[in-house]
Amino acid sequence: MTAYFTYITTNRKKGVLYTGMTNNLIVRVSQHKEKVQRGFTSKYNADQLVWFEEFQWVQDAIIREKEIKGWRREKKIALIEESNPDWEDLYPKLLAK
Repeated sequence: MTAYFTYITTNRKKGVLYTGMTNNLIVRVSQHKEKVQRGFTSKYNADQLVWFEEFQWVQDAIIREKEIKGWRREKKIALIEESNPDWEDLYPKLLAK
Protein backbone atom coordinates (compact mmCIF):
# COMPACT_ATOMS: atom_id res chain seq x y z
CA MET A 1 0.00 0.00 0.00
CA THR A 2 1.31 3.45 -0.91
CA ALA A 3 1.59 6.13 1.74
CA TYR A 4 1.40 9.85 1.06
CA PHE A 5 3.01 12.61 3.06
CA THR A 6 2.54 16.30 3.68
CA TYR A 7 5.74 17.85 4.99
CA ILE A 8 7.52 21.07 5.95
CA THR A 9 11.18 21.84 5.35
CA THR A 10 13.27 24.81 6.48
CA ASN A 11 16.79 26.17 6.25
CA ARG A 12 17.17 26.86 9.98
CA LYS A 13 15.11 27.22 13.14
CA LYS A 14 12.28 29.63 12.40
CA GLY A 15 13.74 30.29 8.96
CA VAL A 16 11.98 29.99 5.62
CA LEU A 17 9.24 27.35 5.46
CA TYR A 18 8.34 25.15 2.51
CA THR A 19 5.26 22.93 2.55
CA GLY A 20 5.02 20.03 0.12
CA MET A 21 3.40 16.68 -0.56
CA THR A 22 4.88 13.41 -1.85
CA ASN A 23 4.41 9.66 -1.97
CA ASN A 24 8.08 8.98 -1.10
CA LEU A 25 9.29 11.22 1.71
CA ILE A 26 12.84 9.88 1.86
CA VAL A 27 13.45 10.39 -1.85
CA ARG A 28 11.77 13.80 -1.89
CA VAL A 29 13.76 15.18 1.04
CA SER A 30 16.98 13.81 -0.44
CA GLN A 31 16.11 15.70 -3.64
CA HIS A 32 15.75 18.88 -1.58
CA LYS A 33 19.09 18.22 0.12
CA GLU A 34 20.85 17.53 -3.18
CA LYS A 35 19.12 20.50 -4.84
CA VAL A 36 18.05 18.30 -7.75
CA GLN A 37 15.37 20.73 -8.89
CA ARG A 38 15.78 24.47 -9.15
CA GLY A 39 13.18 26.33 -7.16
CA PHE A 40 12.27 27.67 -3.76
CA THR A 41 13.94 24.98 -1.65
CA SER A 42 17.22 25.07 -3.56
CA LYS A 43 17.28 28.88 -3.65
CA TYR A 44 16.73 29.18 0.12
CA ASN A 45 18.43 25.92 1.20
CA ALA A 46 15.17 24.68 2.75
CA ASP A 47 16.41 21.09 3.06
CA GLN A 48 15.81 20.25 6.72
CA LEU A 49 12.69 18.16 7.32
CA VAL A 50 11.05 19.52 10.47
CA TRP A 51 7.50 18.17 10.24
CA PHE A 52 5.52 15.56 8.32
CA GLU A 53 2.21 13.75 8.41
CA GLU A 54 1.34 10.46 6.73
CA PHE A 55 -1.88 9.69 4.85
CA GLN A 56 -3.39 6.62 3.25
CA TRP A 57 -5.14 8.57 0.49
CA VAL A 58 -3.48 11.05 -1.86
CA GLN A 59 -6.51 13.36 -1.72
CA ASP A 60 -6.11 13.75 2.04
CA ALA A 61 -2.43 14.67 1.69
CA ILE A 62 -3.24 17.25 -0.99
CA ILE A 63 -6.01 18.77 1.10
CA ARG A 64 -3.69 19.02 4.12
CA GLU A 65 -0.91 20.59 2.02
CA LYS A 66 -3.29 23.25 0.69
CA GLU A 67 -4.66 23.86 4.18
CA ILE A 68 -1.19 24.44 5.66
CA LYS A 69 -0.10 26.61 2.73
CA GLY A 70 -3.06 28.85 3.51
CA TRP A 71 -2.02 29.34 7.13
CA ARG A 72 -0.18 32.30 8.58
CA ARG A 73 3.47 31.71 9.44
CA GLU A 74 2.79 31.69 13.19
CA LYS A 75 0.38 28.78 12.86
CA LYS A 76 2.91 26.77 10.82
CA ILE A 77 5.57 27.40 13.47
CA ALA A 78 3.16 26.24 16.20
CA LEU A 79 2.46 23.04 14.21
CA ILE A 80 6.18 22.29 13.92
CA GLU A 81 6.95 23.08 17.55
CA GLU A 82 4.09 20.91 18.80
CA SER A 83 5.97 17.76 17.75
CA ASN A 84 9.49 19.08 17.11
CA PRO A 85 10.24 21.95 19.54
CA ASP A 86 13.98 21.96 18.77
CA TRP A 87 13.44 22.02 14.99
CA GLU A 88 15.53 18.87 14.62
CA ASP A 89 16.08 17.62 11.07
CA LEU A 90 13.92 14.47 10.99
CA TYR A 91 15.49 13.08 7.82
CA PRO A 92 18.21 11.00 9.57
CA LYS A 93 15.52 9.31 11.67
CA LEU A 94 13.59 8.37 8.51
CA LEU A 95 16.71 6.73 7.12
CA ALA A 96 17.24 4.79 10.36
CA LYS A 97 13.79 3.17 10.17
